[in-house]
Amino acid sequence: MADTTKDKKDTKEDIKAPKPAANVQIKTPKGTRDWHGPDMLLREQLFQTVGDIFKRHGGTPLDTPVFELREILAGKYGEDSKLIYDLQDQGGELCSLRYDLTVPFARWLAMTSTQQVKRYHIAKVYRRDQPAIARGRMREFHQCDFDIAGVYDPMIPDAEILRIIVEVFDALKLGITIKLNHRKILDGLFAVAGVPAEKIRTISSAVDKLDKMPWADVKKEMVEEKGLPEEVADKIGVYVQNAGNITDIINYIKADAHLPANDDIKAGIHDMELLAAYLEALEVTDKVSFDLSLARGLDYYTGLIFEVINKPEPVADGDKKKKSKKDDPASQVGSIAAGGRYDNLVGMYGKKQIPCVGISFGIDRIFTILKARGENDIKKREVDVFVMAFGGGKDFDGLLVERMKIARQLWNAGIRAEYMAKAKPKLQAQFKAAEGTPLGVILGEDELKAGQVRLKKLDQGQGQKDEGSLVPIENLAEEVKKLLL
Repeated sequence: MADTTKDKKDTKEDIKAPKPAANVQIKTPKGTRDWHGPDMLLREQLFQTVGDIFKRHGGTPLDTPVFELREILAGKYGEDSKLIYDLQDQGGELCSLRYDLTVPFARWLAMTSTQQVKRYHIAKVYRRDQPAIARGRMREFHQCDFDIAGVYDPMIPDAEILRIIVEVFDALKLGITIKLNHRKILDGLFAVAGVPAEKIRTISSAVDKLDKMPWADVKKEMVEEKGLPEEVADKIGVYVQNAGNITDIINYIKADAHLPANDDIKAGIHDMELLAAYLEALEVTDKVSFDLSLARGLDYYTGLIFEVINKPEPVADGDKKKKSKKDDPASQVGSIAAGGRYDNLVGMYGKKQIPCVGISFGIDRIFTILKARGENDIKKREVDVFVMAFGGGKDFDGLLVERMKIARQLWNAGIRAEYMAKAKPKLQAQFKAAEGTPLGVILGEDELKAGQVRLKKLDQGQGQKDEGSLVPIENLAEEVKKLLL
């Protein structure tokens, strides 16, 4: 017989796990994070809340690949195109990670025979931005989009999108302001002020920074970096530093000697007057501000544009411990939703043109605000019932099989239940494992023989002891559901 000793030795050496490389840093990439436990539950509840409202408005779900052909994304995002993640050539195709969910939707519309649809999409997008996780600015993050595509009478879908925004943030109990503007009005303002047509988009990008920078800095960027004459920049400054309710800003524009004669401005005012009437009917008017500085840097917007900001919580009288504005996440995360009308995007990919309007909710930024404020209205617990056993003496076997059967009964009823994965757990250890769980089901040998278990409220606080009540096993799920309401 051949000697296989050496072969066996060589085989053992061959299958040894490789040693980790020296100095490898175990971390997630910049601008990304792991999601776990209560944070994951809070995020899932956000998805549920937003998704239910999308469905209420007739939304149909859509999912698209996480990466697109590079040429599909090219030329759609203005100066932000530099933030697109490009991938290596694979099989002769140049691809990039999706920057948003709007352009993939437009590509899908161009590929299909769809003429009208209300579509929603909840998925991750990717941007090579400078991350600031504490403020909800990520390189990988979720967007929740709702878009209405198709030919409709003017401003009716736009008004419904704004109503959806109000419903979402009412459900989340967050105060908001929806900043509105119209691309045609903005482009008309620039034209009247003397901005050359080829510079309108790049000047728009500068003006859009007015919510983060003082006018002096924005003007400096337009003049020194983008070559705009100073007198033109001054004219722009007169116009774009105005905001108020829709009627007041329309009256301001109409009162100007030069603005109403511009065809773009005239068309934009007509749209905004229609919108004002529709928002009144939908009870949205008190949430909007017509802000002439809002520009939205994306190149594909053609009409109404909007951005949602969270209103800071009011400071109670005498609350000296209230954090300053710079410490408030509501003032740090920037816009928490944004969107607008894009009537020409689909036509860039084919012969047909399908007008669209939509909204994108920045779910990670919303999450940052809710978590920082100690959101209590959204359930964070992972388990509703902890199943445990109590007994004594040398013959007590821990009732593991019985605990499994009770847990199975609760699971079958749609109740989140758990038990300790030990054959003979100590009672104190079980109570410790059940911390944060509202209800406990305690099994005892005598009670089981009588077909009963003890149902008990846990975490009652100091001085409040609940011995619980005996419940027939066949009625357990029903009694649990009553207590969870």
